[in-house]
Amino acid sequence: MIYILWEFTAELGHRDEFETAYGTDGLWARFFRRDPAYRETVLIKDSEQPGRYLTIDVWEDKDSYLRFKDRFAGDYQTIDKECEKLTGAERQIGIFERLP
Repeated sequence: MIYILWEFTAELGHRDEFETAYGTDGLWARFFRRDPAYRETVLIKDSEQPGRYLTIDVWEDKDSYLRFKDRFAGDYQTIDKECEKLTGAERQIGIFERLP
């Protein structure tokens, strides 16, 4: 399994919409479910810094994730553009593997 971590700052006034779009059954999770190698998305928020969130997208392996992004690049960009209004900042923290 791989874990893709993203950090976001959600815009004030858009946080509920952000949580819906980036949550476990949100826009991104439904999009990723097109691929059987996708497992789940977890959304967590910072308890001390309002508007700061992390998402963890869980995939079977890195190659499956990269193939998915390549195969659905247009759709990925469309959703990303649609969600831009919800975030003030975003960055990919990295792609991690769980140790045995």
